[in-house]
Amino acid sequence: MSSPVNGAVAFEWSKMRTLRPMLWSLVLYVVASLALAVLTGAVVQHQYAHKPAPSSFDPISTGFSGLRLGLIALVIFGVMIVTSEYSSGTIRGSLAAVPRRGVFYAAKMLTGGLAALVVSVVAVLTSFFVTQATMGDAERVSLADDGVLPALIGAVLYTTLLCLFSMGLAALLRSTALTMGILVPLFFTVSTILTNIPGVGKVAQFLPDVAGGMVLYRHAPDGYVLDAWSGMAVLAVWTAAAGVAGYLAVRRRDA
Repeated sequence: MSSPVNGAVAFEWSKMRTLRPMLWSLVLYVVASLALAVLTGAVVQHQYAHKPAPSSFDPISTGFSGLRLGLIALVIFGVMIVTSEYSSGTIRGSLAAVPRRGVFYAAKMLTGGLAALVVSVVAVLTSFFVTQATMGDAERVSLADDGVLPALIGAVLYTTLLCLFSMGLAALLRSTALTMGILVPLFFTVSTILTNIPGVGKVAQFLPDVAGGMVLYRHAPDGYVLDAWSGMAVLAVWTAAAGVAGYLAVRRRDA
């Protein structure tokens, strides 16, 4: 890594760790994931206490139930790490300190991406194992079981890429309200609705959250055209496109 990028990353890290809303959003990501993991495990244990789980029951996907809710906080983190400087006007000072906009943008994406990666490792592992520990002996799976380890790795990549996608879109739009107004309904409502509409559902499966989310299942659900890793490739393309669009916006538009 070149020296200018090192300095810019240190600058971004200093800003990120001193802004409480960003730190709290990361903490909330882990806490919300764990809280729902405990609840999901307890519900599964109660539901199947006196009868076997149906053949369609997916313990891996169930183990990630908490992660899906906690992801809202990670998306908020990704948006805020970019847009907070535009809303406060401090972006001018930041660009004065790091005048090479490509370096500035790369450092921001790198710092935010690494933070998301580290916190995602914690959230994914803890929420998964907590769910498995609480759902009962008959339904739980272990690391040695088929598909578990790839799903854990994929879940970390999935949440990290969605955070980077959010950062790229935020750099393009520069508005916290506008970016969140698009991403939260898209990720947590609209995508689910669209995938269940005949004639539209197949196309909606290529939306970033739906495509990448295939990695959270042991086996792809019936009717889906993507599997875990082809879905992850689609999410990677979306993330790269958002990253390039964000870079062009930072590079060409006035602060």
